Amino acid sequence: MFDLIIRSGTIVDGQKRPRYHADIGITGDRITAIESLAGAETHAEIDAADCVVAPGFIDVHTHSDAVLLTQPHLLSKTTQGFTTEFLMLDGISYAPVNAQTVHAWIQYLRALDGLRFEQYTGWESIADFMRLLDGKTAQNVATFVPYANVRTLALGFGERNANDYQLVDLQELVRQGMRDGACGLSTGLDYVDECFATTDELVAAALGMRAEQGVYVTHVRYARGTLEGVKEAVDIGRRAGVPVHISHLKGNTEAEVEALIDYIDLVAVNEVDFSFDVYPYMGSSTMLQYLLPLEVWNDGVLAAYGKLTAPALRERFQRRLDTMDLKQITFAWMPGRHNQHLCGMTLEKYVSRTRRRPADALCDLLIEEGMAVLLVFQRTEDGLEAEFLDHPCYMMGSDGIFFPSGKIHPRQYGSAPRLLGHYVRRKRLMSLEDAVYKLSGFPAARHKLRGRGAVRKGYFADLVIFDPETVHDNATFDDPHQLSSGVEHVIVNGVPILKEGKPVSGALPGRYLRFGIE
Repeated sequence: MFDLIIRSGTIVDGQKRPRYHADIGITGDRITAIESLAGAETHAEIDAADCVVAPGFIDVHTHSDAVLLTQPHLLSKTTQGFTTEFLMLDGISYAPVNAQTVHAWIQYLRALDGLRFEQYTGWESIADFMRLLDGKTAQNVATFVPYANVRTLALGFGERNANDYQLVDLQELVRQGMRDGACGLSTGLDYVDECFATTDELVAAALGMRAEQGVYVTHVRYARGTLEGVKEAVDIGRRAGVPVHISHLKGNTEAEVEALIDYIDLVAVNEVDFSFDVYPYMGSSTMLQYLLPLEVWNDGVLAAYGKLTAPALRERFQRRLDTMDLKQITFAWMPGRHNQHLCGMTLEKYVSRTRRRPADALCDLLIEEGMAVLLVFQRTEDGLEAEFLDHPCYMMGSDGIFFPSGKIHPRQYGSAPRLLGHYVRRKRLMSLEDAVYKLSGFPAARHKLRGRGAVRKGYFADLVIFDPETVHDNATFDDPHQLSSGVEHVIVNGVPILKEGKPVSGALPGRYLRFGIE
C-alpha cells in the first residue's frame, strides 16, 4: 500500500539521464518504487500523463530569511517548482547575533526582508533561527554562515583589521555555523561590514570549514570589477582549500562576459572546485543604501543613519550617482505608506520632482524611510546571461526578494519557469534534462543535501510535476506579482503542497536540511 502514486509521468531524473516513462510510488517521505504500478493500492494518486516528473527545484540564492517566518507557504516560489530555499546569502542575515548586534541587522535588512523589531523573539545562533523554520514551512530550507554577522560578533562594527585572537574567533564562529548545519560560508563584499574585510582575513575565516569542505559562496567585490572580484574569490578558495561558488554572476558587455567565461574555463576550474549561480534576467535589484559610500558604515549600521546629513558624504554619493543612469533605476518597495506611490517610478523622475540634487533627494528619502528603500535596475534583455546559463558550472539562484506589494524584481516569481520555458522550449539553449539537473541534481550534490536532487528509489520525495509545453513565467518588471504557469503539482517530503497549481491548505512538511546529513 502506497501513500501516493504518480502515474504515467515522463521522468526527468535530475541526473542528466534520458527521460523515461514510469509510475512513482511514495511511502511516507520517500520514493519507494519507480516502475509500472498498475493495480497497486494507494491512498491517493496523481495523473501525470503529458507531464514531466522531476526532482524538486533548489534555489541556492534567496532572501526569504524573514519572509518565511510570516509566510510559511511562499506561493511565488512553490508555483515555480522550488522545494528548497537557501537562506543567509550575501553574508547578511538575522543570525548569528547577540544583544549588541541584532538590532543593527534588523535595521539594515528591512529593505530585503521587512522584519520588524517587535518580531525578534530572542534567537542568537544559526541553529536557533533555523529551528523557527524547521517543520513550519511548505518548502525545505538550508543555509550558509553569513560572514557579516560573524565578523561583527568577533570584531564589532566598523573598519578595522582582525588581530590573531580575532582570527581564531572568526574561525570558531564559522565552525559553529557548520556544526549548526550550514553548507558553507557566504559573503557579500560590497555590503556592511564585510566590505572592510581583507583577502587574508577571509582566507583565515574560510579555513574554519576546510575539514568539512563547506562551500565559500560569495557576492564578489563588484566595486573592483567583476573579473577582479572573481579572481579574489578563487584565490580565497585556493588558499583555504575549499570549494568556491559565485553568487548571481553576470557581465554587462559582450567583452566582459567573454573575459569571465575565459577565466572560468582556463583558470578557475583548474584552481578550485568552482561553480556559480545566475538568475535568468539582465536587470537586477538591491537596496538604495548599497549605493552609499562605504565610509558611511565605519561606525556601524545604527550610526550610519545620522551620517546621511553630512555634506562631505553627500558629495561623494553625488559623484557616484553622476556615473549612473537614473532613468533605468526604479523604486521597488519602501515601508512608508505615504510613499507607496513612488514604487515603479524612476529615480530620475523622483529627483526631478524634488528639484534637488540626486544625492540630497535620495539621502533625505533614506532618512524618511529609515534606510529601507529597495531598488530595481531595469535593463533590456539582451541575452548576455545566456552564456552563463549554458555553462557546466551554472545552477539556479533566483536572488529573489519578496514583498507582497510594490514593484519588486520579477525573478521572485518567474526564474525557474523562465529557464524551462524561454530558454529550453523557445530558445533551445539547453536540453530539458540539462536544465532540470541545473535546478535540482547539481545544487543538491554541490551542497551535500543527502537523498535529494534525484528521482531515485530511496530518495526523499521532493518532486515537481509540470507541463513542458506550457510552463512559463508571467511576471514582468511592470507587473511582477504574477504567478508562473505550467507547474501542476509540488510534493515536499512525500506531502503535496501544490495540487493542480493551487496551494494545499495547512501543508507545511518542509525541513531544515543540514549539510551532509540525510
